[in-house]
Amino acid sequence: MQKFFFHSLVLAGVSTSLTAQVASNNAPASLAETVVTATRSETARDELATAASVFTRTDIERLQVKTLPELLINSPGIDLVERGGYGKNTDLFMRGTNANHVLVLIDGIKAGSVTDGRSALQFIPIDQIERVEIIRGPQSSLYGSEAIGGVIQIFTRKGAQMDKPNVSLEAGAGAFDTFKTAGTVSGKWQNSWYSLSASHLNSQGINARRPTTSVNEPDRDGYYNTGLNARAGHHFDNNAEIEAFFMRTDGKTEFDGTPNKTEFVNQMVGTSASLDVLNNWRSTLRFGQTQDENDNFRPSGLLNSRFNTTRWNASWLNQISLTQDHRVTLGTDYRLDEVQSTTRFKESSRYDVGVFGELHSRLFDKHFTNASLRWDENEAFGESVTGNFGWRYNWQYGLSAFASFGNAFNSPTFNQLYTPAPSSAGYGNPNLRPEQSTSFEAGLAGQHEWLNWEVRAYHTDIDNLIVFVPNAPAQNINKAQIDGMEAEIASQIFGWHNKLNLGLLSPRDRISNLNLIRRAEQSLSYDLSHSFETFDVGAHVSAQGSRFEDRANTKQLAGFVTVDLRTAYHINKQWVLSAKLNNLLDKQYETADTYNNFGRNFFFTIHYNN
Repeated sequence: MQKFFFHSLVLAGVSTSLTAQVASNNAPASLAETVVTATRSETARDELATAASVFTRTDIERLQVKTLPELLINSPGIDLVERGGYGKNTDLFMRGTNANHVLVLIDGIKAGSVTDGRSALQFIPIDQIERVEIIRGPQSSLYGSEAIGGVIQIFTRKGAQMDKPNVSLEAGAGAFDTFKTAGTVSGKWQNSWYSLSASHLNSQGINARRPTTSVNEPDRDGYYNTGLNARAGHHFDNNAEIEAFFMRTDGKTEFDGTPNKTEFVNQMVGTSASLDVLNNWRSTLRFGQTQDENDNFRPSGLLNSRFNTTRWNASWLNQISLTQDHRVTLGTDYRLDEVQSTTRFKESSRYDVGVFGELHSRLFDKHFTNASLRWDENEAFGESVTGNFGWRYNWQYGLSAFASFGNAFNSPTFNQLYTPAPSSAGYGNPNLRPEQSTSFEAGLAGQHEWLNWEVRAYHTDIDNLIVFVPNAPAQNINKAQIDGMEAEIASQIFGWHNKLNLGLLSPRDRISNLNLIRRAEQSLSYDLSHSFETFDVGAHVSAQGSRFEDRANTKQLAGFVTVDLRTAYHINKQWVLSAKLNNLLDKQYETADTYNNFGRNFFFTIHYNN
């Protein structure tokens, strides 16, 4: 299977490349020109060594995705392990790093659970999202802890900024008794803008888990999610701006085992203010709070556990243009983590403060460099210093070369530090050290009239990985080495948009020399779309190689291929009907042992936009 899969990847890549070359006078599929997350200020992508993927609201609607994980899997370097359908526990592995090695920001505010260090991406409503930026590779030198694998920043809906209010409405239904509604109203009045949106998704779902010796619950496991998002801001005549933003989602998700139901609330609230201190100096203050609340229930309906975590965030960012070719960003971040739980943690709060600087420069016209340095102090374990350096050279014929090096760290979670003893699965150790990594990557890219392409190779070493040992405190004993390659090809051939992503990964435990669990070593996705006068059509193929379920590498989950089809009919400028058929071949597959995924399913949507 692996050999066949690998040959299929190579043939698909070669085929796409050759097909693209026969086309002429066609612009390639457009790529986002600027990103914010890679430098904490808006920067042209072709001036960065950093690997970045960007999804806009247009991409979300074109791909007809219903959840955030369904969108993220379209990015190179991302592997998802989902346990039983909508709203179920989802682990995101970026470039083979752990699920808690990815930092998630919502409108610049750090999100995620304080207790387990992960963000519940499955609960964030896709209808509340305007844009997603994915930065792959170490980013602790800009953001501090958790950014070993990279950063995902979610920008919530801002809507159309027009004098006349813009209204967008959507309703849909599909397989597994799934229903969806969403609406947004946005606009501006003089120098002020506003946006308000709401959404609801509910599904009876599928049986999350096939029967095992310990779990046998042959029922459908539902999911219910209601979201609300609001933004408002004002631009002053002196170029100062203020903005306030809010997002909340609450609902419940059912699964198999004990507990078997979670009622959740995820909330983010924040405000920002920006002004020009001098003509070349813009300063921004941002304050925010994120909440991650979960009540878990037993099959009897009794409360099993409660985890309510809060993160208070404050940042001060200063963007200074030294010359036309040199820009520096200086800032500081403060975060206070708090937890309230039925688990009696030995501590209930901790703070982290960080100071950083970043320099972006153009040298000799075609060379670009980015250098960043950061110091953090965490109440639980002390100081950390991280840095990153990237270089890019753009020369003639649309070719570019780039390389970067950086280190990163991940602070221990409350579970790892303070879980009380005794526990047969292991308990917390307040003397744990941060997990630490060093990474290097290099690559080539081309932007041509008929084709855009990019190839990257990377190497990451991670030390002090934290593991729980049965009946003993957690320990910094694991080490990992991750080597990988990513390739992207985008073209437009006779009006057909083509996008191919390819990933090869070697995620190894440096002590046992075995594979890290649940990481697919090969992945491929291919998306094809075309817009006619009133019809849009598209197809998406996703393939993943096998993965190991256990640390001893004795249990292997088979690779799989899925095919999705989609279409949209534009009735007029306001009304659109769309339909999507997922998993056309009805492939039965697992990304975590015994946990089911959707078979063949469909969804219809009607959309209105004035």
